[in-house]
Amino acid sequence: MQRRDVLKQLSALAVLGSVGLPALAQPAGYELVAPPQPTEAKGKVEVLEFFHYGCPHCKSFDPLLDLWVKKLPADVAFVRVPVTWGNPQLIGLAKLFLTLETTGDHARLHGQIFDAVQSEKLPLHTEAGAQEWAVKKGIDAKKFAEAYRSFNVNVRLKRIEELGRNYKVQGVPLLAIDGKYFTSASIAGSHEVALKSADQLIVRARGEQGRK
Repeated sequence: MQRRDVLKQLSALAVLGSVGLPALAQPAGYELVAPPQPTEAKGKVEVLEFFHYGCPHCKSFDPLLDLWVKKLPADVAFVRVPVTWGNPQLIGLAKLFLTLETTGDHARLHGQIFDAVQSEKLPLHTEAGAQEWAVKKGIDAKKFAEAYRSFNVNVRLKRIEELGRNYKVQGVPLLAIDGKYFTSASIAGSHEVALKSADQLIVRARGEQGRK
């Protein structure tokens, strides 16, 4: 989903944009992160997925990605990073993501958020809408509100916004491997090929770290 389309399309939470960064016709199915970014997973290969819940391509990619993540080696650290691009609705959805991580409910509700936003058109980008939905999913209202408004969630929100800027993310879904490489369906040709490229890039990054 291209950033320039988000403001118009998210007004109805029915986004239709394109995915990924412009391809550079690299046969290996990846692009370089320029400049390379530091990673936080020391001694491991870090894989970031940049996404947002209003993106239909992210929704279609997610089941494939979930299966792939479950098979990752122990030395690979996978982290989801919701993009915001300064858009209030995306900021709200990112805050919901961080809140559910804080309450420990994200893993079981992640896929349902895509449906709630895209199919049911629920206003999960607002605190009231997010809390109402969360309570229906079995989360205590007070617990949710405290997490949503917490210092920790707000600090983490600033951090993910910083990551999006530093990586110069222009489209999602997008995988960043070890702060050095990008791959996505638009770069590699399909979601399936992108995941195969990610596997190869993980092996390369492991070798560049001096590990086999």
